[in-house]
Formats: sequence, structure tokens, C-alpha cells
Amino acid sequence: MKSVLLNAFGRSQIGRGEVKKLRAAGRVPATIYGRKAKPQNLELVGKELGDLIHHSHSENILVDLAVDQAKHLALVQEVQHHPLSGKVLHVDFHEVSPTEKVTIMVPVESAGEAVGVKTGGGVLEHVLHKIKVRALPADLPEQIIVDVTALEVGKSIHLGELKAPAGVEILGDKKVTVISVAMPKTEVEEAAAEGAAPAAGDVEMTKEKKEDGTTGDKAPAKAAAGDKKADAKAAPAGDKKAAAPAEKKK
Repeated sequence: MKSVLLNAFGRSQIGRGEVKKLRAAGRVPATIYGRKAKPQNLELVGKELGDLIHHSHSENILVDLAVDQAKHLALVQEVQHHPLSGKVLHVDFHEVSPTEKVTIMVPVESAGEAVGVKTGGGVLEHVLHKIKVRALPADLPEQIIVDVTALEVGKSIHLGELKAPAGVEILGDKKVTVISVAMPKTEVEEAAAEGAAPAAGDVEMTKEKKEDGTTGDKAPAKAAAGDKKADAKAAPAGDKKAAAPAEKKK
């Protein structure tokens, strides 16, 4: 991953009102967390940051952060967006060393049209959207591209089958499915799956423990016992006498 120059400036405004004014002026608050140094509050030019993110394949960006005539090699660790407008609200940077490997999550993208979709009527299922990789900062990929053209119906590509770029190690269970091609579900199968889901939830709920240590399935039993007492009180005297011999036989 090639580093990109990004200008930053020291920031003293940390209050909510001051930060709001900062954003109104076209600036974006940020923080850089050093490998050994204390965190430092920064501000960025909103347009420069927006252009940088817009031209990147993902928000995994390696920057040469220029702060007060000093440069810091850093990875964009987190970008906070406004939930409605999508506008960048805050950015966290993590300072890294060019000679030390780092671990990040990178997006997985498919390339080509699977033969199982093109001729077999299957559906491409993207099971894993991000994977964990480890590499030197300069070798980190922005994304992992997976060629799916030879993927047939009922077949899958697993984590261990991915080809990692030079200098990159893919981490995780090698047997985990990343992308597969499956036949589309019929209406009957979908209805059966939807009908089975609530039943499973009901079973789990009856097993939940209450704060006093009793299980949830004891409450209905108590209620049932109460119903029996209520029935006994409501029954006529003649019915109680008739029922007595039967109880003695038991």
C-alpha cells in the first residue's frame, strides 16, 4: 500500500461546541495514537480528507501525516460518519513503523461472473466480506480480489484457497467459506425456514434463567398448579367426592 501525503494541524478544541464550530468551518477533528507517544488531537481539511477517501478502494489508507513540519506514517484506523448525511465526523489514525508488520481487516471483492451463475442458474453468495491480513505497512493491500469465474453450483472458495499478495499473510480458519454459488431457495424452503426460526427462539427463551436462579420453564408449571387449585375450588362438592376414590386407587 503506497502512502499518501495528508496535512494535519494541532487541535486544542475538544469541547462539543468548539468541535461543532470546527466542522462548520470545513475542518474534521482527528486523533493520532502513537506507538509510544501519547495521543494527539488534530484537525484536517475536510475537502482534502474527502478526496482521499473518495479515491481509495476502502478506508484502509496509509498516510504520511504532516503535522507541524513533522511526518508520521500512520494507518486510518477508524472513520466516523454521520448516520444520515454520511459526512465524516472524526478520524482516528494509528502510527506505525515501516519495519514492523501490522494486522488489519481488508474487504474482499469478487471478479468475473461465476459459471454456476451464468449457465447453472445459481446465486453468488458473498459469505465473508472482510478478512484479516498481516504485513508490513507498504505491503498491505487495500482489498483482496477473488476470481470466481470457474465457480460452479454447489462449490465454494475457502479462506485457505485465496492467493495473498506478495509479503501478505492471510489469517484465520482456512476452512471458512468466503464465496460460494448455491441454487436459489424455493418458496417452500423459504417458508419452512421462516416457520422454523420462531420455534427455535421459543425453546431458547424457556431455558433462560431468572435473577433468582430459577429457570424460565418453571413459571408455567406454577401457573398450571394455580389453575388446578382454582378448578378444585370451582368444582361442586359432589364432584370432589366422586373424584376422591379415584385418587385413593392411585
